[in-house]
Amino acid sequence: MGKLYLIPTPVGNLEDITFRAINILKSVDLILAEDTRTSKVLLNRYEITTRMESHHKFNEHEKVEYVAQRIASGMNIALISDAGTPAISDPGFLLVRKCVECDIEVETLPGATAFVPALVNSGLPTDRFTFEGFLPPKKGRMTRLIELSEEPRTMIFYESPYRLAKTLKQLSEYFGSERRCSVSREISKLHEETKRGTLSELAAWYENNEPKGEIVFIVEGKDYVRKREKQQ
Repeated sequence: MGKLYLIPTPVGNLEDITFRAINILKSVDLILAEDTRTSKVLLNRYEITTRMESHHKFNEHEKVEYVAQRIASGMNIALISDAGTPAISDPGFLLVRKCVECDIEVETLPGATAFVPALVNSGLPTDRFTFEGFLPPKKGRMTRLIELSEEPRTMIFYESPYRLAKTLKQLSEYFGSERRCSVSREISKLHEETKRGTLSELAAWYENNEPKGEIVFIVEGKDYVRKREKQQ
């Protein structure tokens, strides 16, 4: 029986990949990539010639059974996403679950994930936090915002640059305009930037300064708001 490897890939700078990840990508029988054209740039950089197939959110439901069978027959297969760690707001969970169900060994390498540097760089508490990823775009969005307004831990979100200002404004309305926030974009890239302030301040800033690139934003939890208020 073979093995499934989940390999984190750089979120920006192509040098943010481990020697071990490169060696495994060279040695496996097949690489499943979210977008083979995007991944080809990384593979070419490190002279990785392993065959690739696409594995993305539009075909993963159909492919998990087939992929699991191939691993069970003896193939070693690596799964990569366009950037970051597979299964974190990217395809991967369904395949891992199937492999676990079939007693197929799964090995996940440590490596790049956008929210970790954004969280650490935010200046907000890191002792307890929750990863929320993308908020529901429509159905259930308001319900989720009401629930999260009472969340005690630091919260981590992903967002499109086109929706960032609107989302920050909504959070300001539900969480309170003075709730602290940190917005990081283009992590590890040439134009990496982090802006910190209150939700209302950052909402106003991004309304007048449209952001570009990948966005991770961090919001202060309710427990820390209470602690700040007691200290004032």
